[in-house]
Amino acid sequence: MIEIKTLRIVLDGFALQDIELSIQTGEFFTLLGPTGAGKTLILEAVAGIVPVTSGRIRVNDRDITDLAPEKRGIGILYQDYALFPHLSVLANVTFGLRYHKTNRQSSGKWVEWLMERLRLQALAHRFICHLSGGEKQRVALARALAVNPSVLLLDEPLSALDPNFREEIRDILKKLHQETRTTFLMVTHDFAEALFLGERTAILNNGKIEQIGPVSEVFQRPATPFAAKFVGMKNVFAPVFKDNIAILDDLELHLEASPERDKRYVAIRSEDIQITREKLSGNGLNVFQGKISETIDRDLYHEVSVRTGKIIFRGMLTKSTLFEMKLSNGEDVYIAVRSSAIHVF
Repeated sequence: MIEIKTLRIVLDGFALQDIELSIQTGEFFTLLGPTGAGKTLILEAVAGIVPVTSGRIRVNDRDITDLAPEKRGIGILYQDYALFPHLSVLANVTFGLRYHKTNRQSSGKWVEWLMERLRLQALAHRFICHLSGGEKQRVALARALAVNPSVLLLDEPLSALDPNFREEIRDILKKLHQETRTTFLMVTHDFAEALFLGERTAILNNGKIEQIGPVSEVFQRPATPFAAKFVGMKNVFAPVFKDNIAILDDLELHLEASPERDKRYVAIRSEDIQITREKLSGNGLNVFQGKISETIDRDLYHEVSVRTGKIIFRGMLTKSTLFEMKLSNGEDVYIAVRSSAIHVF
């Protein structure tokens, strides 16, 4: 278990502010946020690489705040691998064992198991310079786990990889975590990675935690405008609420129920906005007429912006649907949003 209490780290021009985290033993926890949010700083504080201004860090009921990095029982995996080019794959994997008091027989079996699971046996005597990016990341992962740490820290382990290798390593990480139940704490700026790998997540913004919770809950029910936009909600508005109606300029969005008094925003996912040529009707359906103001090719789909009065809604259509409907900028369309798809926070 990792417990971080009122952690503050003050650096030149940046500060982590009163970070509170409790990560369960065996959990896969992700730290999400844009570049410069402070994610890696938390990781390095747990590893003992950066000094803590104030606050405490405990791992498995042991206060490690002032311990040297090598005495913390923690493994770390960097995005740039940090492998020794003059050593073989096997020598890299076993390098850390010489600095840990371990049973040679049991550690040998553990390394053998890791080499097998990570498909490194055939590469054992190959030097690092002859490996692909995905192979290097597998070696770095095996080395980090070889000392059997209670916690494994991962600093954007997939970001430097080609797409094919990224998917491979992502699948390996998920399977390894399921099999070892080592506590994983991973930094990423990619919400899709967190959604696939993580059990819980914390979203950081400018040194502060915006939201903590199960990944699926954060995805479905973000708590702040920043969190909503970070998890991919393109339609975030600050309306005036009247009973069960959210008023956006001269538009009225009918909600499922009257919001509580502390609610200030509504958000709608792009995939929950229907774009049609004909006006739809039905219970619980908000329908507005507008004009297409922009279409953006997002590879697998097109993001379609529809202006309704002063409000712009962003929906999504597959390429084939856009082609079949023969839609282009400036055309009149209807948008429809179900009341149940409107998130109030």
